[in-house]
Amino acid sequence: MGEPWHTLLIVGVSIAAVVFMVLQLKMQPFLALLVVALVTGLAFGGEPATVIAAVKKGTGDALGFVAVVIGLGALLGGMLEASGGVTAISHKLLAAFGEKRIPWALLVVGIIVGIPLFFDVAFIILAPLVATLAVRAERRVVYFAIPLLAGLMAMHALLPPHPGPVAAAELLKTDYGMLAIYGLVCGIPAAIIAGPLYAKYFHSAPGWGDTSPPPMLDEGAPQTKPIGFWFALLAMLVPLVLIIAGTVADKTMAASSLRTALVFIGHPFVALVVACLLVLIWLRVVKGAPLATISSIMTRALEPAGVMVLIIGAGAAYKEVLIESGAGAQITAAMTQANVSVLFFAFLLSAFVRIAQGSATVAMVTAAGLAAPMVAAAGLTPGQVALVTVAIGAGASIMSHVNDTGFWLVKQYLGLTEAQTLRSWTICATIAGSTMLAMALLLWNFA
Repeated sequence: MGEPWHTLLIVGVSIAAVVFMVLQLKMQPFLALLVVALVTGLAFGGEPATVIAAVKKGTGDALGFVAVVIGLGALLGGMLEASGGVTAISHKLLAAFGEKRIPWALLVVGIIVGIPLFFDVAFIILAPLVATLAVRAERRVVYFAIPLLAGLMAMHALLPPHPGPVAAAELLKTDYGMLAIYGLVCGIPAAIIAGPLYAKYFHSAPGWGDTSPPPMLDEGAPQTKPIGFWFALLAMLVPLVLIIAGTVADKTMAASSLRTALVFIGHPFVALVVACLLVLIWLRVVKGAPLATISSIMTRALEPAGVMVLIIGAGAAYKEVLIESGAGAQITAAMTQANVSVLFFAFLLSAFVRIAQGSATVAMVTAAGLAAPMVAAAGLTPGQVALVTVAIGAGASIMSHVNDTGFWLVKQYLGLTEAQTLRSWTICATIAGSTMLAMALLLWNFA
């Protein structure tokens, strides 16, 4: 490792290289991310074997969870699409709320579902609904997706039981009750501004895509008899309810066989498997769909998931190289010499690590660890400590770009180009993070 400015230069050039290779050279993101990950590791002075090990570790750690969730979510979404279930739900929503109020309904869904569920799990489950709503309303898919994404992201960054807020709260000794209160107070306005308001005023701007259907809504895909609104709604709610039940049981119940069973069934893997089996059995037994048709539907649904998994794995490899190099730790250590407020300092730490290596959770853990001594020495009130935790979550939300697995998840599921994802999702995330920080600053003197 060299001087901090040298480290910052390498990180900046590596990020710019990924953007240039993908946007200008039209290189496949999977290849671009892997090339930059390898070159960046060597530029930091890493031994070739160490760089390769970091790439393998990053890919393996990310795909051990994400690949299974993406695959199961794709199967569930594919069967619900082919059976008309997602279409039935979208028609009901449009009829009940009207097109103008659908983004607000999706914002509420994102906030409620985003409290107990990981961002990627919730988005994968709900993405087919968003895509179908866009097609039926003849709107760009981002018009409906951005409000949902804003709600999911705000809760993921600010509220337990998500790993980032929990880890930051532990390091800063934050009161969880205060964190829940200030997380909601700061997160909900951020989700509103970055979600339905941003989508309303900017969704027609150039670079937000068109009204063509995302890849998952292929009109040529095999179809079955319609399963109807109520069963489709049940199928979508089953994994959500099971995961929520597992989370509640894990946090509130004493050790018992019932608690063990609920936690097991509530794991995203098991919950999604249960939902997939439920729909599969219903299509075969109740609707009489041939097994060959169901198999074709599921195989077709998995095709785009394979590309998505590879891109996310490469993004995670790049992130791991940056972590293993010590780049974030070195530069954030240098930033501790800056004379800024604890709140803004925590935000800057988290934002830098987020931009440099992509993972919101890693950004929050790194920033909280470095800010903890300052927080302990500052004599802050419990409310102010909670607001520092919110500021860390705000910094970890901004600038979701090519080194963030969430960026590629949004891009692939919504059928956007890299440039369109930057102009819509990346700006949405940055607006949300900035609003969270602004709310924390406004509340500081009252906490």
